[in-house]
Amino acid sequence: MGVPLTSEMSTVRIALANVRVPATPQESVLLATSAVAEAGRQGALVVCFPECFVPGYRWPGTTLPPPDPSFLERARTEVANAAREAGITVILGTERLTDRGLQITACVINPDGSIAGWQDKAQLDPQEEATYPAFATERRVFTAGPLTFGVVICHEGWRYPETVRWAVRRGAQVVFHPHAHVAEPGSYRPTTFADPANTFHEKAVMCRAAENTCYFASVNCASEGTGTTSAIARPDGTLQCYQPYGQAGLLVADLDLSAATGLLASRCRTSPL
Repeated sequence: MGVPLTSEMSTVRIALANVRVPATPQESVLLATSAVAEAGRQGALVVCFPECFVPGYRWPGTTLPPPDPSFLERARTEVANAAREAGITVILGTERLTDRGLQITACVINPDGSIAGWQDKAQLDPQEEATYPAFATERRVFTAGPLTFGVVICHEGWRYPETVRWAVRRGAQVVFHPHAHVAEPGSYRPTTFADPANTFHEKAVMCRAAENTCYFASVNCASEGTGTTSAIARPDGTLQCYQPYGQAGLLVADLDLSAATGLLASRCRTSPL
């Protein structure tokens, strides 16, 4: 469980947790630990969850309980225990309270259950600013076996290419993109990835990969009518795979790390951030 697919160490297996939107914070933990265990059984090196999966994204117009640091700590402990049992690295979309306020973040958990670190969201959608007033002031990359990876969260990955380039210029072969997206009234309901009639978002997945010569792995929850789904783009900008819209489950893929050269990111003549 939780090991690279081949002995040559150039191919690794990753999983995107395209699970349903949790109804409660407690359910988010149950769904997360179950998905971690399944990803381990399928031999994934890393499993990534959507944005704020635990305790759940605070959608405009909806009400979640106030931020609870004690709950978040217990939830991370349960997910960390699941990571240790599965022997897998976990990228948990969550939130945390800091001295600057409530932040959208990704908690990276090592296969031994220890916390590797955090990647806080640096670029907020204007609609988020009232709910999540704090934002990141720095970026970092992480490792899992032969894999070096970065994390960009939702809005910053769709609209700010430099966030992806920053990680690739520092060795990331894969940039994970936890996001949160559900259907809005009257919105287009795609059935194929990057449909020309849809919004720009899924086209950006392939652009982020191609313009940096890296893998770009975008993960959303499964929900009826959502305009985006989980998908992985190859370093040449082609689509490797995507999860059928609204269908809950793990999207599992084997990545050839030798293809992720970072060539185009390295040739950028301006400072990425």
